[in-house]
Amino acid sequence: MGLQITPSGQACGASVTGVDLTKDLDARTVDAIRAAWLEHLVLSFPDQAMSDDDLERFTLYFGPFGDDPFIAPIEGRDHIIAVQRRADETSPIFAEIWHSDWSFQETPPAGTCLFGITIPPKGGDTMFANQYKALDEMPDALRERLAGKKAIHSAARGYAKDGLYGDGDASDRSMDIRSSDAALATHTHDIIRTHRETGKQAIFSSAAYITGFEDMDEEASNQLLMDLYHWQTRPEFHYRHKWQPNMLVMWDNRAVLHMATGGYAGHDRLLHRTTIGDRAAA
Repeated sequence: MGLQITPSGQACGASVTGVDLTKDLDARTVDAIRAAWLEHLVLSFPDQAMSDDDLERFTLYFGPFGDDPFIAPIEGRDHIIAVQRRADETSPIFAEIWHSDWSFQETPPAGTCLFGITIPPKGGDTMFANQYKALDEMPDALRERLAGKKAIHSAARGYAKDGLYGDGDASDRSMDIRSSDAALATHTHDIIRTHRETGKQAIFSSAAYITGFEDMDEEASNQLLMDLYHWQTRPEFHYRHKWQPNMLVMWDNRAVLHMATGGYAGHDRLLHRTTIGDRAAA
């Protein structure tokens, strides 16, 4: 059986079967997966008993490894981090806010790969929001306010010493997060960006990492950011992903936001993650 692509029926997302990701993939198969990824933005591959070697090999089909700051890699690997939570953990859910991974970098990652290892029997869905669709359907008045704007991105709210995951974070957190003054650095990106591979425009990132807009005062920046955030995360732009063990999910950070959810207290959860570096700024 060849590659089978089944759309989710939601605002984005598709399931991919008919391929074994524990084996080397030929160029034709990689091209087909890339085309599906660019079309559907989020792809899930069920029933893939992947090792960490398999995860790294798959990632490199689509670009170089991205740089993952502030979270230590798992032992023996340079490019895999563990997204994990123990059954008895009381720390706030990691990444439970809409965001695009590492948008505060000079060249943010093109994509993310996340492989489900220990999946709780309930909860833990990942939410996605299609930012092509959010832009295409945006009211003219809001789009005019965003036109030509550059957003200032920073990791400070999350990863600075006084950030959410900084020195005051819960002591029982199982993820190896390492806050740093490096989180205070800023980079600017167009709030409406042209995707390097598709040529389509999308909203880039959200209130998680944006601290303001260039050439705007704080009050005006905050108002515009909140108006944008309320629009770009509306339910009609959503895809809710439900996890299974041995499932790989890849998504396009250039065109979707994502957010973790809870609802699995009393159960362990473990996933391994890589990022796909962008070959050039979008």
